[in-house]
Amino acid sequence: MSGQTAIASSQYLSFFLAGEEFALGILQVKEIIEYDTVTRIPGTPSWVRGVFNLRGSVVPVVDLSVKLGMPPASLTRWSCIVVVEVKLGGERVVLGLLSDSIGQVIDLGPGEVVPPPSFGAPVHVDYLVGMGRPGGARKFVLLLDIDKVLSTQEVLAASVLQAPVAAPAEPRPSDAPRESSGEVA
Repeated sequence: MSGQTAIASSQYLSFFLAGEEFALGILQVKEIIEYDTVTRIPGTPSWVRGVFNLRGSVVPVVDLSVKLGMPPASLTRWSCIVVVEVKLGGERVVLGLLSDSIGQVIDLGPGEVVPPPSFGAPVHVDYLVGMGRPGGARKFVLLLDIDKVLSTQEVLAASVLQAPVAAPAEPRPSDAPRESSGEVA
């Protein structure tokens, strides 16, 4: 898919990571969910925050900040999961993207999207469709190509976590009832 095809979508959902505003084509966004319970899975890449239950399906959550080379996202009351579909071969895979907060839906006309510079962008320029300046704003919005941010192997690594929810997770040590150690003082 060429960059020109991706720019045909003029509506984008903006969100924030580490103080920078990013956006995805609105057609890739399935829904936005308030950050709630995400279960960490041992042995997953550092950019996989864990998984959560979305109506009976296990959905991997990607910490885009880590994936893009920034510090891990800090959880706040504004933290959200943007549920998206990414390409895996000929199939679409559902993933959650952790964001610091949601911005807005922005409309960008063809004259408001420029190619990313070959240097100086806070993320790898291959991950960008372009840079948008809604309404001639001074600050750019970084337009992500989510299918390029996560390579096929990375999507495969995250998608193996997807399976029907079979049994509830075991309680965390802090959730388990406390027992006496049996020691005598």
